Amino acid sequence: MRVLAGVLLVVWLAVGGFTGPYAGKLSEVAENDNSAFLPNSAESTQVAELQKKFQQTNAIPAIVVVERQGGLTEEDTAFLAERGKGFQASPVIPAPNDKDAAQLVVLLDPAKEVKDSVQELRDGMRGAPPGLTVLVTGPAAQVADLVEAFGGIDGLLLIVAAAVVALILLVVYRSPLLPIVVLVSAVFALGLSSFVVYLLAKNDVLALNGQSQGILSILVFGAATDYALLLVSRFREELRDEQSKFVAIRTAWRGTVEPIAASAGTVILGVLCLLFSDLDSNKGLGPVAAIGIGAALLTALTFLPAVLALLGRAAFWPFAPKFGSPHPETSGVWGRTANLVRRKPRAIWIVTALVLLAGAAFLPQLKAAGTAQSDVFLTEVESVAGQEVLSRHFPGGTGSPTVIVANEAKTADVVAKSTVDGVANVRPTGTADGLVRIEATLEDAPDSDAAVATVERIRAAVHGVQGADAKVGGQTATLLDTRTTSEHDRLLIIPIVLVVIFLVLALLLRSILAPLLLIATVVLSFAATMGVSALVFNHVFDFPGADPVVPLFGFVFLVALGIDYNIFLMTRVREETQKLGTVDGTIRGLSLTGGVITSAGVVLAATFAALAVLPILFLTQIAFIVAFGVLLDTLLVRSLLVPALSVDIGGRIWWPSKLR
Repeated sequence: MRVLAGVLLVVWLAVGGFTGPYAGKLSEVAENDNSAFLPNSAESTQVAELQKKFQQTNAIPAIVVVERQGGLTEEDTAFLAERGKGFQASPVIPAPNDKDAAQLVVLLDPAKEVKDSVQELRDGMRGAPPGLTVLVTGPAAQVADLVEAFGGIDGLLLIVAAAVVALILLVVYRSPLLPIVVLVSAVFALGLSSFVVYLLAKNDVLALNGQSQGILSILVFGAATDYALLLVSRFREELRDEQSKFVAIRTAWRGTVEPIAASAGTVILGVLCLLFSDLDSNKGLGPVAAIGIGAALLTALTFLPAVLALLGRAAFWPFAPKFGSPHPETSGVWGRTANLVRRKPRAIWIVTALVLLAGAAFLPQLKAAGTAQSDVFLTEVESVAGQEVLSRHFPGGTGSPTVIVANEAKTADVVAKSTVDGVANVRPTGTADGLVRIEATLEDAPDSDAAVATVERIRAAVHGVQGADAKVGGQTATLLDTRTTSEHDRLLIIPIVLVVIFLVLALLLRSILAPLLLIATVVLSFAATMGVSALVFNHVFDFPGADPVVPLFGFVFLVALGIDYNIFLMTRVREETQKLGTVDGTIRGLSLTGGVITSAGVVLAATFAALAVLPILFLTQIAFIVAFGVLLDTLLVRSLLVPALSVDIGGRIWWPSKLR
């Protein structure tokens, strides 16, 4: 045993040393352009492909806009024109309605990284005349600012997550050594998963974006710590009954391998259901998250037991468990909670269910129809400020036109039909292979809800032109198609996740009724979480809304992770039921696992809350939803609702199993 532990430790040190740096390299292979994630069937994707017939370059446009209250001077205009000579820029375009602003469109070098090209452009516009506002905006600038916002993933996010986990473990175990061991296990898991994801993304096997990258880091830290807590808690329990640390770790490993593996397997299968998504960004998150969970499982079942076997009781210094000492898990707050559940099970599950239903009642208030691209940022960024200036002085869609591709013979009809409410002007811009390219400049900002509604009207109008075979694309159309696809994914994937998790639980618990009840409680908890989130988002944080994918990600993570704690509880309950019967087995299972599962839930909630340090609306919303939902599952569903139902139903909960 000692030799095996030593070999495993050496192997993991080598693996960690080699794969560790890849956690900081994921940004190199991350893609944050929405158009890259849409399926080929999306209309905007088809237009993007057709546009290659007309384009001489695939350069991404940026827009330099200048503004001076009271009117631009000749010096201002000369400055803009002179600086534009250093780039592939259009002539200076004055504002059509006033003399306070002007713009020029710059085509950036497609061979360079967008972020670097935008930074060069911004640097090239420094030194403006006093009082002149100069801002770089447009599609390229939005991508660059998004990449910059996600830059904190490689550093700040990991530091915050690690600090939170270390603090909680220090409070729980009051040991300076154990938090280090658990954190090293999580770091090794993150390094290994990052290495695998890097290779797959670099070779275009999966799509990686900043959102998936951030979720991977948090998910690995949270899952690795959760699995570690379960093993460490059982090891400490066994050290009170076993003199030998090797026997204790062997027994602890055998007692936890099934729930840890089942938990990890459930989450892996749950997130892999995202492969059914039509959005490549969602589809990519499935295997990215699955790889992260798999790495966390591997370290929890190999590296961590090896270190614990070598350290033994020293891992818990200065409060090491002594051989023959009493088990404190069955006393204290969890002992009292278990006794309360035994005395009043029906009252407890009815009250807790009503509390959850009260939260779920606010679910209809959740605004998840999508937000403007500019609302993605929670801090002020130049691309958003520049778009606001553009919208004050130019049609909002200037520089980011909606593109219509149709049969050339129907050009006049398509142009006429394209002039719907919300369109400032329409003009043909080229022909090729019997097709015509038409640009429609929208009155509203291209990432706004009003612009999306205008594109819907354009599509409805031009699709009705007989023989035109007209298709509508561009930045706004891409946003519309992304929202539509996300809503479709939500309706498809949620039922699949429920079926998969039911099958896993049925196999694990050898029951049909118990899995149905567990899934019902977690779904109710999810609904309550989303209802509370709607109240917080609308009335506390005053968020403009949420992306349609937010409820989907919230569901996948909360149901998969919420089931985790029920698996931890019910596998122990089933183990104790075989010796004591269902009622006594439930009470003992709750008292023994209450502390460790609560600690695991707090750790996971805190690590997901760390996502809020990144100034991205989507990640902040996911951070709140998962953190609040995990705490609700841990403290209410798993602690009261599930054990109370188990006690009240009794041995019938294991139906059709004969276990009673």
